Amino acid sequence: MHISQRARNTAPSPTLAITARAKALAAQGKDVIGFGAGEPDFDTPDHIKQAAVAALEAGYTKYTPSSGDADLKQAIVEKLARDNGLHYKPSQVIVSCGAKHSLYNIMQALLDPGDEVIIPVPYWVTYPEQVKLADGVPVFVPTDPKNDFMPTREALRQAITSRTRAIVLNSPCNPTGAVASRQTIKEIVSLCIQHQIYLISDEIYEKLIYDGRQHVSPAALGSESFQYTITVNGCSKAYSMTGWRIGYVASANEEFIAAMGRLQDQSTSNPTSIAQKAAVAALLGPQEPVEQMRQAFEARRNAMVERLNAMPGVHCPMPGGAFYAFPDISALLGRKAGSKVIASSDALAEFLLDEAGVAVVPGSGFGADTHIRLSYATSMEKIEKGLERMAQALRKLE
Repeated sequence: MHISQRARNTAPSPTLAITARAKALAAQGKDVIGFGAGEPDFDTPDHIKQAAVAALEAGYTKYTPSSGDADLKQAIVEKLARDNGLHYKPSQVIVSCGAKHSLYNIMQALLDPGDEVIIPVPYWVTYPEQVKLADGVPVFVPTDPKNDFMPTREALRQAITSRTRAIVLNSPCNPTGAVASRQTIKEIVSLCIQHQIYLISDEIYEKLIYDGRQHVSPAALGSESFQYTITVNGCSKAYSMTGWRIGYVASANEEFIAAMGRLQDQSTSNPTSIAQKAAVAALLGPQEPVEQMRQAFEARRNAMVERLNAMPGVHCPMPGGAFYAFPDISALLGRKAGSKVIASSDALAEFLLDEAGVAVVPGSGFGADTHIRLSYATSMEKIEKGLERMAQALRKLE
């Protein structure tokens, strides 16, 4: 059967691949501790599940408007005003089947063939693939751990061309956990305004921030910032609703939101009706469960980073948000496991899975082959057990 070039050129997700392999080994009876999955291990809060049950019992199981039901759009408008100081109308909001779908629709609606999107490195694995699926060109801008993995204004400026349509900012960031400061965001936004390009602000981890830091939404920094920012968020991370698949986009440009709606009309149609009712409860209901999860993640973060930094050849900066540690393992590259050389992050991930039964994600998929990513969205018991196994395995490298 003929497979399109588009499909053949799309890289598989390394995060999903490592998780699938770990689950396959576990199904074979092997004891595997997974640090790969990017989803909270907590259950969806009860009041959200009960809203879904009520929707089922009320027969709310039919089509909704493909861009999202009116009550959910209104809930999103209220949430953005309450939490982010952003004031949108429902016509400036579209609901999609998860934030990943939201981002896909953005790229499809924004890019023509050859258009460029600037993506700081390290990046979430999906950003460049979605740009390419829209026949666009991802342009990578390196960052420095000393600058908290955030791009400088000058590095971004040098990457801008006449074909640049947008810059992607993910704060808190997957995979690094870095949180952009207000000053950094101001500099990036000012660049977008100056060159009349868009800032795609992926804020899916906004609720998971530590050490007293505050999340800053770029669109809230002024009227021009509001015009040039496309805000992306969803329910997956903050409310432990990964499987419910509810994401959303807010933009000052109603024409752009309508264009995304037309694409969604002809692709997925509406997000699941029942999940939309659950999302209303999530956004407008009690927020205490979110804070409880955040506190648990912060404690796990502290334990994981301390343990990683105690391992020879591993250096891990303290992430300010999300639920990932992103240690530098460059000192381990070139060492040997028997006759096999650990030449890359992929080789190290394979070694840890085979030798220790520990699943980590190689940094190569994020554009950073000298790193690996570990998720601390798992129990403290598994963190301690898995990191002890990892330490023992690394001691065997010569």
